[in-house]
Amino acid sequence: MHQLTLAEIARGLADKKFSSEELTKVLLARITQLDPQLNSFISLTEDLALQQAKAADARRANGENGALLGAPIAHKDLFCTQGIRTSCGSKMLDNFKAPYDATVVAKLAAAGAVTLGKTNMDEFAMGSANESSYYGPVKNPWNLEHVPGGSSGGSAAAVAARLLPAATGTDTGGSIRQPAALTNLTGLKPTYGCVSRWGMIAYASSLDQGGPLARTAEDCAILLQGMAGFDPQDSTSIDEPVPDYSASLNGSLQGLRIGVPKEYFGAGLDPRIAELIHNSVKELEKLGAVVKEISLPNMQHAIPAYYVIAPAEASSNLSRFDGVRFGYRCEDPKNLIDLYKRSRGEGFGPEVQRRIMVGAYALSAGYYDAYYLKAQKIRRLIKNDFMAAFNEVDIILGPTTPNPAWKLGAKNSDPVAAYLEDVYTITANLAGLPGLSMPAGFVDGLPVGVQLLAPYFQEGRLLNVAHQYQLNTDWHTRTPTGF
Repeated sequence: MHQLTLAEIARGLADKKFSSEELTKVLLARITQLDPQLNSFISLTEDLALQQAKAADARRANGENGALLGAPIAHKDLFCTQGIRTSCGSKMLDNFKAPYDATVVAKLAAAGAVTLGKTNMDEFAMGSANESSYYGPVKNPWNLEHVPGGSSGGSAAAVAARLLPAATGTDTGGSIRQPAALTNLTGLKPTYGCVSRWGMIAYASSLDQGGPLARTAEDCAILLQGMAGFDPQDSTSIDEPVPDYSASLNGSLQGLRIGVPKEYFGAGLDPRIAELIHNSVKELEKLGAVVKEISLPNMQHAIPAYYVIAPAEASSNLSRFDGVRFGYRCEDPKNLIDLYKRSRGEGFGPEVQRRIMVGAYALSAGYYDAYYLKAQKIRRLIKNDFMAAFNEVDIILGPTTPNPAWKLGAKNSDPVAAYLEDVYTITANLAGLPGLSMPAGFVDGLPVGVQLLAPYFQEGRLLNVAHQYQLNTDWHTRTPTGF
């Protein structure tokens, strides 16, 4: 049962081959047995899962038949879940139980999805390796000595190890797509505003976006269908009708114009990954796509711009964690200033502290124009590059990451080296565009992803291309040894 995709589970439940309760018990047992190797879960919610599974079976017995009804999933541990610890991978929120459900959690629960637990993540979603979590690093099921990517590494590792068929993640600078690439999954970052951010603990509010992680594009379409939609509680949510993402999966790729940016293939890209990307281009050409070289001239400025904007927003968002209202509080503070200083100094880990300090510096009176304002201008230039490119092509294709997964601890002493792993993903967040990573092969036994980018609200097009590619390749079907 653990090898079934979301789509296969939906068909199996509809055909009464098994019940949601049976499936849930199998997967909970599998998580208990195998997750100690991976550390992909922070909290397991067995009682809630069995209660939801029984309710889903009762709904099916009454004639309901939704694609997510009775399907087991997990949530990245920054989506608030009522009465359940929502830690954000941080000591700061280790004792925090959310008083309400995030919109994404509520929507998926209403669709009948079964929540198995909350997955591990980089602290406050700050990281590219899932090593900054207060609960310890997550390990890559393809090689337990390597990172799974971050910050949604727990969700990615759990799905890749077949502990469950799909999970939610969030993407601020590649945090869905990058771990998807490093663990052989399909991961989708929707258009900014497509999925509600209400109840999703913020890192960088103008960049964060929730999305699905699964093994196939078909499964991502099913999960995104349950997540997407306008939310009046979220001022950044866009009031657009939600299309039927599954309906577009089988469209022909004949005449599809694919742009390959020349800037993607410079120094820094592993040549073995470059070869796999070119192979995926050839595969899509066989399906009728037309490929041309394009240019994104301001891509070189993306990392410095991102690492000014994101920490600036983080320093503002994380100011609420002060030891007063909720979260970690230091013992025996001498006065209010001591309470603030020690609660934040003891509650936040080094990576979060680093980004708060960078952000506070960039926003300070003497440096605002020199750093933050300039970064926002670069952001606009990057968006303009994409708009010009999409006048010529329908989608943009390239590598998701410059390297395969690195060894645990290999980049801990050099944060900038880890930041550079986001070079291909952060531009989509700066521009607010949808992006998808899908499996494209292996280097030294470790998975490699190919990234697709599309114009705003063209998630269906991305899913269509990925699905057609997956009908003609088998990379996404490979399973890590031992799982």
